[in-house]
Amino acid sequence: MENPEVNILGLGYIGLPTAALISKNGTYVHGVDINPDVVETINKGEIHIVEPDLGEVVSQAVSNGFLKASTEAIMANTYLIVVPTPFKNNHEPDISYVESATKNIIPLLKKGDTYIIESTSPVGTTEKMMNLIYEERPELKGEVFIAYCPERVLPGNVMYELLNNDRVIGGIDAKSTKKAVDFYREYVTGDLHETNARTAEMCKLVENSSRDVQIAFANELSLICDKADIDVWELINLANKHPRVNILQPGCGVGGHCIAVDPYFIVAEYPMESRIIGKAREVNNYKSFWCAEKIVSTKLEFELRHGRKPKIALLGLAFKPNIDDLRESPAKYIVQRVLQDSNNEDYFIVEPNIDDHNVFKLTDVSVAVKEADIIAVLVAHKEFKELIDLDNKVILDFSGALKNDTF
Repeated sequence: MENPEVNILGLGYIGLPTAALISKNGTYVHGVDINPDVVETINKGEIHIVEPDLGEVVSQAVSNGFLKASTEAIMANTYLIVVPTPFKNNHEPDISYVESATKNIIPLLKKGDTYIIESTSPVGTTEKMMNLIYEERPELKGEVFIAYCPERVLPGNVMYELLNNDRVIGGIDAKSTKKAVDFYREYVTGDLHETNARTAEMCKLVENSSRDVQIAFANELSLICDKADIDVWELINLANKHPRVNILQPGCGVGGHCIAVDPYFIVAEYPMESRIIGKAREVNNYKSFWCAEKIVSTKLEFELRHGRKPKIALLGLAFKPNIDDLRESPAKYIVQRVLQDSNNEDYFIVEPNIDDHNVFKLTDVSVAVKEADIIAVLVAHKEFKELIDLDNKVILDFSGALKNDTF
């Protein structure tokens, strides 16, 4: 492989598709990940995540020599930081991975290089990394371009959206913004919107917080409708006939690495000002707890009515339909909580997008549905939308999978 033009640090759900997109365009990409198994998999032209079209692009890029993975960064012209930003303590954002990745490439930086953070980050992170770079390499002050450009893609459609979605790009100064825009313009067909780093950081957080608040409204409606004996799916469908109303669909909570996480980045820094954002997080977290309690109470009611313990199918573990990603998944939380309350009942756990799980024994959906007395649909996977032979089954459809007519 020739000297890479781009170093991508982090080869996960966003980093690897980004590496694939860039290398597909004939740019030499050096991908870095701390997991040697991930590195080995990619260098064989294979992928370690489920994402449509990604495997073919990675295989071709590796075969053509445009993509190579390693556990160590090497010198390049552009460095993309695409590592996780998890929580610490009480939902406080942890930027230690961003800091560690930055420290790893500081010795490699040279005049004219571009450094871009894509990881979801608290406001001010790009400036902190700028200071870190200049503290260790003061001779680079004003000589490298530093910017922030968050991803805004939908799992299951990442390869299309990386190419076609608009991007918000903010540098630490105008020349950094322009340099980052020039970089993305080579690979992205969507519009590129220029701003400053702090605004770009907040924009990412606000986008997902907005979704979280809207979902919380739908989930709160579902709780009210359960008490009022109203079909929430029919209600929302009818309300949305109003020309200026667009209520989202409720679910069993909110998960994933974005919507369930990003609002806390705002709440942690601005607790007194972010009242609605914080309350939405509470509502969506409570909905998962409520679903678990609903399954447990239904189980007890069945046992009292029939004089035997029910067999229970729990359908879905991923955080959203038709993907294999279990991060921050409310469905996984619900399954864990229900199993903690188990008392020798038979449980059938189904997740069609993964082959096995290190905690849960997985069952094929057809077997689970046939055997179960109670079926709890936690995720609206396509495999669950056409379930048959449900007569005499107790159905708890928390995802709306069986309400196809309302979508």
